[in-house]
Amino acid sequence: MKPEFLSIHPDVQSALDQGRPVVALESTIITHGMPYPANVRTAIEVEEIVRANGAVPATIAVIDGRIAVGLSTDALENLATASGVVKASGRDLAAVMTRGGSAGTTVSATMRIAALAGIRIFATGGVGGVHRGAQETFDVSADLVELGRTAVTVVCAGVKSILDIPLTLEYLETQRVPVIAAGSDDFPAFYTRSSGLKADHRLDTPEEMARAIAIHGQLGTGTGILIANPIPEADALDPAFIDGMIADAVAAATEQGIGRKELTPFLLARINELSGGTSLKANIALVKNNVALAARIAAALEA
Repeated sequence: MKPEFLSIHPDVQSALDQGRPVVALESTIITHGMPYPANVRTAIEVEEIVRANGAVPATIAVIDGRIAVGLSTDALENLATASGVVKASGRDLAAVMTRGGSAGTTVSATMRIAALAGIRIFATGGVGGVHRGAQETFDVSADLVELGRTAVTVVCAGVKSILDIPLTLEYLETQRVPVIAAGSDDFPAFYTRSSGLKADHRLDTPEEMARAIAIHGQLGTGTGILIANPIPEADALDPAFIDGMIADAVAAATEQGIGRKELTPFLLARINELSGGTSLKANIALVKNNVALAARIAAALEA
């Protein structure tokens, strides 16, 4: 991509040039996923965790019409507090950049940009999926489509239980995306350690996961890999507790006519409100857990 459109932080570029491990991080968690100041505090702490586990963090966003791969602390703070910052999936990037706007990048946009920059590992909270009622709405996240066409490994805590998890796993199978659970036989559901569904595959160490990524790449499949890392047991929420709040949040969204890209931020904010902040604490814990694992995988991949 032309330099006028893409800015890579010197620390990230140096690591890429030297073959050192880099972990991509998305920015909608900053702009739309968490309230201030928890968003910027979490973003800074997450980057520190990546470094502590042997990799270089590369938070990705659109800043004033240019893609930024790697942000300074001041840039993180500005992104967390600026007005008019939009949520951009892969399809939105060109339009946002044309008008000189700023955006937090979703999983799909971050994957696309990471691939352009040469970054193979990306950590996030949870990926999007097939929404409940998709048989009528056709609401399927672009994250799943991107996983089917972009060779970046995504480490997450499964998919949010606000989604239709069985249909999401079916869609990933159709897209030929390997789904690997980290140290578990079950596929996790973001706030909870198990969705009640079995994962396709289980691997227990970062070294095993790095080897699977390397072999998958050599096979030339061309798809991403989804590594589902369960939330730490101490931070997991009770399934009945969270499922009740999800049902209430979904009902409120339906009543207010909220859908498309506004739906997930609305549901997360509503669930945080209903849970008295408990869900936000769980969200922060699982993100930190995911980036630590992603950094260890990246280090093993570059060893």
